[in-house]
Amino acid sequence: MARKVTIPGKGATARCLSLPEVAAMLEGCNRETFQSCREALKSDTRKGIAALLEKAERRIEREEAEFARVAAMYRFEQDFARERGAALWAGLDEVGRGPLAGPLAAGCVVLDPGDVILGLNDSKQVPPEARKALAEEIKRRAVAWSVAFVDNRFIDDHGMVRALKKAFSDALAQVEGAGVTCELALLDGNPLGFDGREANVVKGDAKCASIASASLIAKVARDELMERLALEYPEYGWEKNKGYASEEHMEAIREFGLSPLHRASFCTSFSQMRLF
Repeated sequence: MARKVTIPGKGATARCLSLPEVAAMLEGCNRETFQSCREALKSDTRKGIAALLEKAERRIEREEAEFARVAAMYRFEQDFARERGAALWAGLDEVGRGPLAGPLAAGCVVLDPGDVILGLNDSKQVPPEARKALAEEIKRRAVAWSVAFVDNRFIDDHGMVRALKKAFSDALAQVEGAGVTCELALLDGNPLGFDGREANVVKGDAKCASIASASLIAKVARDELMERLALEYPEYGWEKNKGYASEEHMEAIREFGLSPLHRASFCTSFSQMRLF
């Protein structure tokens, strides 16, 4: 949201503002207030003014394009849900299907359709330095959210398909346990059959705001968990590789064997199969 901007009036001259003051004024402008600022500054011939106006206009264009992109994600899922007769829906996505260690994580998010959260995207498309703040924003503004984990032992014992079904079922149950009853469960990718309300959207983390939100909160939660677990098992570099099959991680498994948090069924081709 743009902050309040004070625009020079007819009784004031543009030259009463220093360049830093003009920059601060333009920083908070939306399209409407920018037009008023530009009108107020049109007689100012200082070289820096034109550059500041151009910079502000480029910023506004980027913000408008970002809003249009994310608003389209909201519209897509609203239309998708309403075509199926649903007035309230959740988006779900998983993170951690492929790592050699650590749990599978599933996020579930119910968004307010009228509250557009800028920056939503597939978690892999969001810069790592921006993910945590965006995940916190999602959790603060969502109608409901949850993250469910399925540990490596369950994955080894039952396989990935059952692990995915359990993760999504648990995440949806947590949201509904908080009193939010969903009529539709939007799931990224191909049919899984974890719930009768499941509706699949291929590339849903790029098309649906709630699925993208689920991807982001699950990614941040799992990454933070792996960073904490790295303190217990520093040999494997999980603070950097998050349990994925980096060369460093695989070499550590060859040297130290498997920890109790490794997915043994994922490591048979190169590990010593020795547990701590």
